[in-house]
Amino acid sequence: MSPNRGAPAPLAPPGPPGRRAKARVGRFGALAGWAQRHRWAALLLWVAVLAAVTLGSQAAGPAYKNNFALPGTDSQTATDLFTKHGSGQAGDSVEIVLKDSQGIDQPKAAVEKMLAKVEQLPGVADVRSPYVDAAAVSKDGTIGYATVTLDGKAEVVPKEDVAKIIDTAKGAASGDLQVEVGGEAVRGAQEKGSPTAELAGIAAAVIILGLLFGSLVAAAVPLITALFAVGSALGLIVLASHVFTVADFTPPITMLVGLGVGIDYALLIFYRYRQELTDGAEPAEAGRKALDAAGRTVFFAGCTVIIALLGLVALGLGSLQGVALALALTVLTTMAASLVLLPALLALFGKRIQRHVLKHADKTAAKGKAEGRRWRALASAVQRRPLPALVAATIVLLALSAPALGMRLGFADAGNDPKTTTSRQAYDLLAEGFGPGFNGPLIVLAQGDAAAGKSVSSALAKTEGVAAASPAVPSEDGALSTVFVYPTTSPQDKGTADLVHHLRGDVAPTLERNTGAKVLVGGATAASQDFSETVSKRMPLFIAVVVGLSSLLLMMVFRSILIPVKAALLNLISITAALGAMTLVFQHGLFGVQPGPIEAFLPVLIFAIVFGLSMDYEVFLVGRMHEEWERTKDHSLAVREGLASTGKVITAAGAIMIVVFGAFMLSADRMLQEFGLGLAVAILMDALVIRCLMVPAIMQLFGKWAWWLPAPLARRLPKVTLEAPADSPPAGRESPAL
Repeated sequence: MSPNRGAPAPLAPPGPPGRRAKARVGRFGALAGWAQRHRWAALLLWVAVLAAVTLGSQAAGPAYKNNFALPGTDSQTATDLFTKHGSGQAGDSVEIVLKDSQGIDQPKAAVEKMLAKVEQLPGVADVRSPYVDAAAVSKDGTIGYATVTLDGKAEVVPKEDVAKIIDTAKGAASGDLQVEVGGEAVRGAQEKGSPTAELAGIAAAVIILGLLFGSLVAAAVPLITALFAVGSALGLIVLASHVFTVADFTPPITMLVGLGVGIDYALLIFYRYRQELTDGAEPAEAGRKALDAAGRTVFFAGCTVIIALLGLVALGLGSLQGVALALALTVLTTMAASLVLLPALLALFGKRIQRHVLKHADKTAAKGKAEGRRWRALASAVQRRPLPALVAATIVLLALSAPALGMRLGFADAGNDPKTTTSRQAYDLLAEGFGPGFNGPLIVLAQGDAAAGKSVSSALAKTEGVAAASPAVPSEDGALSTVFVYPTTSPQDKGTADLVHHLRGDVAPTLERNTGAKVLVGGATAASQDFSETVSKRMPLFIAVVVGLSSLLLMMVFRSILIPVKAALLNLISITAALGAMTLVFQHGLFGVQPGPIEAFLPVLIFAIVFGLSMDYEVFLVGRMHEEWERTKDHSLAVREGLASTGKVITAAGAIMIVVFGAFMLSADRMLQEFGLGLAVAILMDALVIRCLMVPAIMQLFGKWAWWLPAPLARRLPKVTLEAPADSPPAGRESPAL
C-alpha cells in the first residue's frame, strides 16, 4: 500500500501467461486468515476464556500481599530480629487518638469501655491505654492516644479487621470528645472510592474513537478488543496472586495500563485496516494485510513493553516484581486479543465498516482533500527547518525535565491523605499534641543486655535532631531492647532522612563500641528510606539493561545504528519530562496538591511502561518511513509520507491513552494520581512533541545515514521485518517474513 494517494501505483511486471502474481501472506496474515474463517470460533474462544478466568478468580478470591522487604538493610534486619525474639514490635500498631478541650480525663469511663471492646477484636494483640502511660498524654492534657498493637504487619492484617477497630473506636466519640484512628493499617483499610477513574477513561476513549471514525461500530471494535483483554488479564492476575507476591494496588494499575495499551494496539491495526479498505481491498484481504503490517508492529512493540516490565523483576524489590509480572501478563493478553480477536471482529463487521469507510473516502475525495495532507504539510515544514524545530522541542522537554533533578523518593503517609479522612485527622492531632516527629518514630534496636539498652536510650535522647527517646523496652526473651526515637522533624522532612544517616553512620558505631551491643535503626520511616535508596542505586543498571535490549531489537528491525540511539534518547527525555511534571505537582504542591515525596517505586514502574509504549509509536512511525524508503529509496519522501500515513492514528492513540491515564487523577489514591499524571504527560510529550516534531527533524538531518548499518554487523544480526510481504518468491524459496 502506498500512502501517497495522489500518485499512480507503479505497474507490476507482467507474469507468465495464465498466472497472476500472488501476494505472500506472512504468519500474522495467516493468523488473521484463520480468525476470519473461524470468526465465531475465535469469538467464542475469547468469551470462554473470559468466563473461565472470571469464574475461577471469583471462586479462588484474591490473595494480594504487599511485600516491601529488602534483605540486607538495617530496617529489614531489625524486623527479622523483632520477630525472632518475640518483641511486640514485630506487629504494626494503630493509634486511637483522643481530644477533649476539657482534658481527656473527663471521658475516661467511656474511653476505657471502648478500649476494652477493641482489645477483644480479631487482629488485635494488645491495647495500651493513655491512662496508664503518662507519655501518651500531651502536656496540656487535652490530647492522648491509645496504642493498639496488631498481631501482624499492616499489609497482612485483614482490612475488615482494621475496619472493625475504626468503627468501634469512633463509636465512642461525643460532642466534646473527638476520636480519630491513625496508622498505616488504617490508611490501607480506608475506602478509596468508586471506580470513577476507570469509567471516565472508558467514556473518553469512546468519544475520541467516535470522533476519529465517525461510526459507532468502527469505534466499538478497538474498545471491545481492549475490554475482553483487560477482563481476562484481571482474572488471571487474581489467580496468579496465589502463586506470586502481587500487591493489592495492582488491579487499578492493571486496569489503567490494560485499557490504554489494549485500545492503542487495536487502533494501530484497525487504522491500517481502514487504509487498506480505502485503497480498494476487500474486507478479508484488508484484514490480512493489516495484520501483516501493523500486526507485526504491535507484536514487536508488545514484546518491547514486556521486556521492559520483566526488567523490573531483576531489581528484586518485593511486591514490585509481582506488579511487573501482572502488567507483563496484561500486555501479553492485549497483544493476543489484537492479533486474534480483532480480526474475527473485523470479519463480522467488515462489510458495514467497508461501506462507512468508502462513503467517507468518497466525501473526502469530492472535497479535493488528500488523506494525510495536514500531516504531510507539517512534515514538509519541519523538513525545511529541521534544526530550529529540533532545538525548540528539546528546550521544552528539558525545561519540563529539570524539576526531576530534585525529585525526592519516599512514601506518602497520613499527612498526604485528604483532610476528611480519620487517618489524616489523627496525624494532625498527634503532631499538634506531641510534635511533628511523633508521626514517624524511628525504632532503634539494641541486641544486648538491659544495661546496654538503657545506655542506648540515654545516648539517643541527647542526639541532635531527636526530640525524645523512650525508655528501652526489653523483648520477651530479654535478648533485645527497643527504643522509640522521635525526630524533631516530620517523617517526610529531609531532616528526618539526615537523622537516620547520622544515627547509622555516627551514633550507632560509637554505641556498639561502648556497650558491646549491636544497634540497628528500623521502623516504617527508616524502611521507607531504605527502599527509596535501594531503588536509586539499582535504577541505572535496570535502565541500561532495558535500553540495551530494546536498542538491539530496533537495530535488527531497521538495520540501523542511528535509529536505536535516537529512539533511546528520545524515550528517556519523555520519561524525565514526566518525572519532572510529577515532581512539580506532587513534591512542590503545584495546583494546590498536598506536597510530599514521590512514591519510591513509581519512577522505575513508569520508566518500564513508558519506554515500552514509546517504542509503539517509534516502530509504527519509523516502520512506515522504512516501508517508503525500501520502496522508493527517497529519504525525504520516506520521512514525509511516514508522518502523513501515521500522524493521525498516533495522535488519536496518544489522546486515548492520555485521557485514560489522566482520568486516574480523579482517584482518591495519591499513588494512582501520581501514576496517572506521569503516564499522561509522558504520552503527551511523546505523541505530539517527539513523534510529530523531533523524529521528522532528526530523520531529515540524518538523511540516508539513518538506514546505515556496518556490513560486518549486518551479516551477524538476524533480520526481522515489519513490512508487509511483497510478491511471492520464486518456487522452492520460502519467505523469511514472520
